[in-house]
Amino acid sequence: MIIKNIEAKIRLATFLALSSFVLALLISVTASFFAYRQVSDSRKSIYVLQDGVNPLRAIRTDIELNRAAEYRAHISRFHSLFFSLIPDEHFIESQMRQAMYLIDESGVAQYNNLKERNFFSSVLSSSAVLTIQMDSIHLDEKKGYFKYYATQRIDRKSMVTIRNLVTEGRLRDLPARSESNPHAVLITSWKTLDNTERSSVEKNQF
Repeated sequence: MIIKNIEAKIRLATFLALSSFVLALLISVTASFFAYRQVSDSRKSIYVLQDGVNPLRAIRTDIELNRAAEYRAHISRFHSLFFSLIPDEHFIESQMRQAMYLIDESGVAQYNNLKERNFFSSVLSSSAVLTIQMDSIHLDEKKGYFKYYATQRIDRKSMVTIRNLVTEGRLRDLPARSESNPHAVLITSWKTLDNTERSSVEKNQF
């Protein structure tokens, strides 16, 4: 009888120990799950300071939801850097240097081609100011393809020239963002399809 009581107590103690272990494990897993969810949710919230004082809550969205907008911003930024020039050698070099972070060797090839044709020297010698006005961007996100439409204005001392500008290329995602490439995108296989002159008007000379 004493032996049976001891065995019963041992079984009871074993059962209680196992039950306590399983319960503690469940509590630990549940707490970890909710803690992970809380941390994950908090990472979606970013607080920025308005006027350096008032904190405002900003919601971080899934990168995929905004990717098309980022692609368009990247394409627009590259073309603005590459085609917006003033007669300042240091400014031109800075523009080209920034633009080359956004594109592969196809951009370098076009840049070198323009240099060989003394295009940048002519900008300096004629005091030309080049600007572009984007018309639209056709984007096929699934194929990673784009076509860029813009109007280019070349303002020289004696003449203003308006040209069509149509380019195309492909987009490749990069594994990480950087200060030089904040959208983590690289333009590839880039080429100019149309850069024909639309009009040319002489300025009045006084």
